[in-house]
Amino acid sequence: MGFGRGKVILLGEHAVVHGCPAIAVGIERGVTASASTAERNILRLSPWGLAIEPDPSGGEPLERAFAAALALYPERPALEVSAEVELPAGAGLGCSAAIGVAALDAIDEALSIQRSRTELAEAALVWERIFHGNPSGIDNAMSAVGGVALYRKGEPLQPLRSNKPLHLVIGYSGESSSTKEMVASVARQLEDDPKRVNKAFEAIEVLVRNAKLAIEAGDHIALGQLLDLNHTILSSLMLCTSKLDEMCQAARAAGALGAKMTGAGGGGCMIALAPKQDQALRLCEVLGQDAFVAEVSA
Repeated sequence: MGFGRGKVILLGEHAVVHGCPAIAVGIERGVTASASTAERNILRLSPWGLAIEPDPSGGEPLERAFAAALALYPERPALEVSAEVELPAGAGLGCSAAIGVAALDAIDEALSIQRSRTELAEAALVWERIFHGNPSGIDNAMSAVGGVALYRKGEPLQPLRSNKPLHLVIGYSGESSSTKEMVASVARQLEDDPKRVNKAFEAIEVLVRNAKLAIEAGDHIALGQLLDLNHTILSSLMLCTSKLDEMCQAARAAGALGAKMTGAGGGGCMIALAPKQDQALRLCEVLGQDAFVAEVSA
């Protein structure tokens, strides 16, 4: 059975695309997949009821991504891949990467191909490029490897260790987000006003480096403050919606140590850091039925 985790970025989104570090976590909610030989190549996605055939010039990203994935296996039989998706799409939780990782993992198993999780992450980048144009690589890396890690584009993941688990609450705004569009928006801002945007990236990098120290020290109060500051900078880059802002404010008012949007922005999800698990469950009630707890051990 193939598996790809969902992910959340704790700090550093967008700046990571332009060479700065980011901190991400892999969560245990994601995508499971199986693969078997068949009469024709097909990808089935539940619960959406989709049946996708590979087409390198197709109009749908899934058609092109599936074709790109299959191209990694030049000598193989036709395959049917069935995936069960437990993440909302376009929500900043790395859904597309999780599907790609799970699908490749399942195909590897069906074809008796041995590959490390790091190698699996690298292979899944061909899938991610179809969806996101110039992906940082952090989604497929965390989907395959999991844990908590510092990531910089083009460099190996640097796992972070702590003796205290992170009690995260993930809330979905109900608004779909396009990573490709949001990345392009920041790139336009960078071209139009490089001084302002580069200053924002530099500030985010400082927050990320301090967050690394806070995680390793188990200082979640400091980490929560850093999340809030990162949210403010991302808002200044016009990435946050009023709904995400409201959810972050509600989480802080209900006892979260910190809260921020996560992922590309323009919709999608927010995250809140709770002091303990019982408080995380209470935050879920505040944030609505689509919110869930992700306890992550660093």
